[in-house]
Amino acid sequence: MQSQDVAPRRPSSSSRPVVDVEQAEAALVEHYPRLVRLAYLVLPPGAGRSRRVLAAHSLVQRALPRGRSSAPAIPAQAAGHDGDPGYTYLRLQVLRTALEAGRANGRGRWRGRRPLPPLLPQVWGLRLVPRSGGTDELALDRQLASLTAPVRAAYVLRGLERLPDAAVRQVLSAAGVADPGAALREADRLPARHALLDSPEFDPCSLQARPTDLVRRRQHTRAALAAAAALAVCGALVALPGGGWGPDGAAAPAYARNPSAEAALDPARLTRADPAAWRTSSRLDFSVWPARGNLTGDAALLRRALAVWARPGGSVRVSATPGTASGGPAGPPQLLFAGDVDGAHVVILYDGLRIARYAEPKDSTAGAALDFARVDGASGAEASAVVLDRSDGNVRYLTAPWVRGAAQRDLLKPASAAPALALADGVTGPLASAVQQTGACTSWRGLQLTGDDGTQVLSDLGELVPALLTTGRPTAPHGAAGAAGLRAWAPFACSLGAVRGQGVRSVNAWRFAEQPLPGASGTAAWACTRAETWRGGDPRVLAQVRVPGGTYGAVAAKGEDVPACGARDPHVLAGVLWKSRAGTWYLLAAGGKGTASITATGGVTASAQGNLLAVRAKQGARAELKGTLANGGSLTALH
Repeated sequence: MQSQDVAPRRPSSSSRPVVDVEQAEAALVEHYPRLVRLAYLVLPPGAGRSRRVLAAHSLVQRALPRGRSSAPAIPAQAAGHDGDPGYTYLRLQVLRTALEAGRANGRGRWRGRRPLPPLLPQVWGLRLVPRSGGTDELALDRQLASLTAPVRAAYVLRGLERLPDAAVRQVLSAAGVADPGAALREADRLPARHALLDSPEFDPCSLQARPTDLVRRRQHTRAALAAAAALAVCGALVALPGGGWGPDGAAAPAYARNPSAEAALDPARLTRADPAAWRTSSRLDFSVWPARGNLTGDAALLRRALAVWARPGGSVRVSATPGTASGGPAGPPQLLFAGDVDGAHVVILYDGLRIARYAEPKDSTAGAALDFARVDGASGAEASAVVLDRSDGNVRYLTAPWVRGAAQRDLLKPASAAPALALADGVTGPLASAVQQTGACTSWRGLQLTGDDGTQVLSDLGELVPALLTTGRPTAPHGAAGAAGLRAWAPFACSLGAVRGQGVRSVNAWRFAEQPLPGASGTAAWACTRAETWRGGDPRVLAQVRVPGGTYGAVAAKGEDVPACGARDPHVLAGVLWKSRAGTWYLLAAGGKGTASITATGGVTASAQGNLLAVRAKQGARAELKGTLANGGSLTALH
């Protein structure tokens, strides 16, 4: 089976729209994160990640036209979101400028003529970089860095913009690439790992701030020399007698003191829930977790954890899920755990909105790490586990006090047994992390927890809090631990990798349609997976289809920050090209049960009553799908 995104028919070149400043500005505001990601990926890597981030933002903001401009003559399937000529114009301007930066030499290094003003943009004293991804993202970044700018652009237009090769050639040609065909052929040598382009590794709009080279700044400015002297005085005041590590460990110097800040940094004022509080509480959430671990009485460790949370030093690796603030606590947080875990001291803290995990090697504070995750409103199954440690491809969890048993569940094998995990004082044995596996997706191990609130299945998505898996209609989802829920997830579990690191709270799998295939070829199952985030916005939606003979579902369409398949709008429409065993191509489309009719226009013209459509089509045909709901409303297809 071959899946294709559906898109409108190519317009004639004689009707090129005119783009004015207002239209381009509206497109820039709407699609700014995508344009900046495109620029960041195409820009040459020689200047470093921080400079590339600033350059990407600068050239996108300078892409607006000065007056009315004609949109480039590019086919509709290459014209951006909903065929918006404003987006098409901006994308081409961004691509041209990014390619200019890579034409200095054949390897795309940042040399010679720069396309940016020499003084702007600048962020004094800070180095801004995207959050680090996993090994797959780092490997792809190195591979992209070895390519020329046109080849990078071809790969990104394929993977990020989902353009067919013919459209990529036209966009590259319009951007000034002399031989687009050669760029495409060179891009073919790279593995088609296009889903990684959406990862936080390549998101210049979600950044971490770090100081620049402080030593060099002290050497070159008088103000920095004065600051260095002040820092030396502060260091003498807070350092331990006789040298060695200060009481705050890897934390930065304390620049200001006030009673509230001091209270938040005092280990003696940490709140601790009564061990039996969860038994009588009206709600089950992180606030009723008792403090556990063998180091809950280590005041020095707790002080270092609190100090680093308030003022992480330059050597501390800090990470946060999207939409999570990384500032210090407003008051004394709650202690959930402090203990030895796999060669490290680990402290888990909770401030009512966030989980903070501090970890340091047992022999020093060098290499300390601080991780944050939003958990506001978490209750029950959503507040049943927190990641304690990751090592050697495994993950270890701290579970809620109401959890009585833990097991590992391979979601790809719903009928297989779930081997039990050791559970001692709430700490599980190691479980193979699904998101850290490399190569083909042959298993997806989730965490199955049994407690007073029933049995639930959660999945590690590379964050502090695992995502809860549910099934059923979006208006009434239920846990995925039952036999029916496990069968529903089995064909689509591998698609969870597409939402890792996105601050995901829960993911629901909903089988919204079953479609008899032409030629008595069996029945296709349509499902929609929707990942909800802790921040409430930016949900990720995938429409997937599984045909007879296929082990896993294939992604037919996707959407980001759309209401489809959600509790507020439990409707969805998607289409895909499918090749029968006889070699005939068909356009298949399906909607939920509330869909009254489906119409296809563009490369395929057809309509059908009800929520299913199957019509013959040519290979590579592209169509636009629209639906009508039983209540008279309209339904737009995912792309």
